[in-house]
Amino acid sequence: MTMRIEGIVCTPHADAGCVAEALSSDNLSNMTTTATGEFVRTEIHTDRIRSLVASVDDYLMNLAIAEEICDYVSQ
Repeated sequence: MTMRIEGIVCTPHADAGCVAEALSSDNLSNMTTTATGEFVRTEIHTDRIRSLVASVDDYLMNLAIAEEICDYVSQ
C-alpha cells in the first residue's frame, strides 16, 4: 500500500505574482506554486513524510529569499 501525503503552504505577499514566479523555478516535480490575489499557494505531494518535511524546509528558505528579492525590485 502506498501512502499519499499532501501539504499546502499559503502565504500573503505584497506582490504575490512576483514571489510565485521566483519560487516556481525551484519547484520539484511534486510541487506546484500559484498566485491568487495577494496569496502564494504551494502544494506538495509525496509518499514519504521525510520528503514532505525536507521539501517544506527548502521551500520556506526559498520563500524568504524570493520575498526579499521581490521587495527589493519593487523599490
